[in-house]
Amino acid sequence: MSGITLDGVSVERDGRRVLDIPSLVIRGGRITAVLGPNGAGKSTLLRVIAGLQRHQTGVVRIDGSAPRDLAFVFQEQVFLRQSVRDNLHLGLRLRRVDAPERRRRIDEAVRLLGVAHLLDRRADHLSGGVGRRVSLARALSLRAPLVLLDEPLAGLDEQGYTSLIDELPRILAAFGATTVFVTHNRNEALRLAEDLVVLVAGSVHAAGDTRSVAAAPATPEVATVLGYVVLDAGGRRVAVRPQDLGFRRGGLEFALVVDEVVELIEWREIVGRIGDRRVRIRIAADDVAPAAGSAVTVAADRFVDVTP
Repeated sequence: MSGITLDGVSVERDGRRVLDIPSLVIRGGRITAVLGPNGAGKSTLLRVIAGLQRHQTGVVRIDGSAPRDLAFVFQEQVFLRQSVRDNLHLGLRLRRVDAPERRRRIDEAVRLLGVAHLLDRRADHLSGGVGRRVSLARALSLRAPLVLLDEPLAGLDEQGYTSLIDELPRILAAFGATTVFVTHNRNEALRLAEDLVVLVAGSVHAAGDTRSVAAAPATPEVATVLGYVVLDAGGRRVAVRPQDLGFRRGGLEFALVVDEVVELIEWREIVGRIGDRRVRIRIAADDVAPAAGSAVTVAADRFVDVTP
């Protein structure tokens, strides 16, 4: 399987370094998410791996060799003004795949992505969610050992998003390629990825299997990207998952100033501040809520020390 190694890779744009990666290994045969906020350099990293972005220093190796046999799904869908069938055949023809094998690969890809009924439709007239599925079918039909996905679930409506995020693990596993996707959505990364790379301001702050990285964030920056609340606690900094904060005594205690109470039918959300950090704490709809403007004590039994 196509593992990826980056050594001393940097990218500069307009005199500013937007990517700075001394060392990164992406394991072959696995699904890896590159997670980070907007502007972190995620798409730049993906394009560097694909050979679409020039890097000023360093080396990118895919299985130790320079040639790149890969499939790339861009965030914006790109189709010729032809049918879905013609668009799917084109990439395979360019790779000199014979006609019977092209038909077999395309049939399998459109079946798995649920778009077989669209083969005779104009590809450039497809809606966002359907077009995203066709883009994935086109990429996966190439049978490349490396698949790169740029924000594969961005811009979908709720129904399309829910459907595709449920099906993607099965679809990607069926083709068995090394898959790298970038996202700013931590729920997508945690749900889909076996391995996780956290990118902040162009630098890798954490990399490893998803469960380990998410359970023990190495820095305050990683904790924030993963949805933890980073709080000051007696001279040290701790990361607490919002669901681990509650109106209880014992554990690590904090003073919360309540800003508002939001009614959400099945539960209530207490919105307030611990120091300069804004937090949201969920309670049952029939629990007594503190009044806006009041100061109350909340506590966490579980936390991670992220003191620099």
